[in-house]
Amino acid sequence: MQMDNRLPPKKVPGFCSFRYGLSFLVHCCNVIITAQRACLNLTMVVMVNSTDPHGLPNTSTKKLLDNIKNPVYNWSPDIQGIILSSTSYGVIIIQVPVGYFSGIYSTKKMIGFALCLSSVLSLLIPPAAGIGVAWVIVCRAVQGAAQGIVATAQFEIYVKWAPPLERGRLTSMSTSGFLLGPFIVLLVTGVICESLGWPMVFYIFGACGCAVCLLWFVLFYDDPKDHPCISISEKEYITSSLVQQNGFLSSLPYLFAWICGNLAGQLSDFFLTRNILSVIAVRKLFTAAGFLLPAIFGVCLPYLSSSFYSIVIFLILAGATGSFCLGGVFINGLDIAPRYFGFIKACSTLTGMIGGLIASTLTGLILKQDPESAWFKTFILMAAINVTGLIFYLIVAKAEIQDWAKEKQHTRL
Repeated sequence: MQMDNRLPPKKVPGFCSFRYGLSFLVHCCNVIITAQRACLNLTMVVMVNSTDPHGLPNTSTKKLLDNIKNPVYNWSPDIQGIILSSTSYGVIIIQVPVGYFSGIYSTKKMIGFALCLSSVLSLLIPPAAGIGVAWVIVCRAVQGAAQGIVATAQFEIYVKWAPPLERGRLTSMSTSGFLLGPFIVLLVTGVICESLGWPMVFYIFGACGCAVCLLWFVLFYDDPKDHPCISISEKEYITSSLVQQNGFLSSLPYLFAWICGNLAGQLSDFFLTRNILSVIAVRKLFTAAGFLLPAIFGVCLPYLSSSFYSIVIFLILAGATGSFCLGGVFINGLDIAPRYFGFIKACSTLTGMIGGLIASTLTGLILKQDPESAWFKTFILMAAINVTGLIFYLIVAKAEIQDWAKEKQHTRL
């Protein structure tokens, strides 16, 4: 009789456990960074004087005292747009580096220092607005980068803290903070602006962020095995329920991908030198293998839940067989436009990176909405995208140099 090693040996308290408390702490972090990001969208209404001509000193405030409590600036609509969008620039730029380094460096330090930086910058925005608009833009851009670190690096937490059967609950609890933050901002910002002035909005959310940051450094540890406050039973429950994919198993997909990639290159040139297949046939053959095989192995994964070794084998094959594209679409640009191959590869690489970011976000949404059948839907969606892309490629693919890529020779009379 086969035993399922993924199940924990005994159960410990659920919602009142330490791991759920940490998930709530991450929830609070998400509430804070979302509130700090969204509050400027509302305070901008009272920060900007829309009645005075742009560039002239403000003279339309009702009272001098009200002007001190609610300073008003003559920012043109285009400047306002730059200020509001500057946070997004920071978030976008930091995503990929954080996703890479979060698996290498301490998550506790990355999130803690980023939350601290975002909160301190929130405290600095009112005086920065008094100094000049450029300082506000810089503060918001750096704040966006800090908030992007918190939003991205936190998912590394659940690698060591979330048992497989509780990942849906723990991640949904923490990520729901992204939805509660704007609600709180919309609820209290107007009241704060009217009673205390708009600068207090940034001071309050900044101070709250600093308080949560202190709790973070005290309560969170990267690994439950190192936490001094967690109970022994919960620690054993978490560590025993996690699948220990060691370094050797983790390296196997890359090893087999290397084998498949080299095999694809050798076979593709063999078919061409022996005149067995035409160039376009070789490109389509290996592209089809690189798209269909990962889709097939991926779709089979949900049906192999009872066999650990089968899952490992199919995961390895799903990741490795995509390297067959190295003999297909990967170098097809060299066939059709050798002069512009570098530019074509840069564009295709950028498109692939954008697709990867969209895929990770979409997968998270699917897992949050339907944790029971989420992975099945994810693999089906992956297979559908692969098949759709393959069909498009098989229809439009060419292997001869295109007219627009040919070198034109100019003759002189």
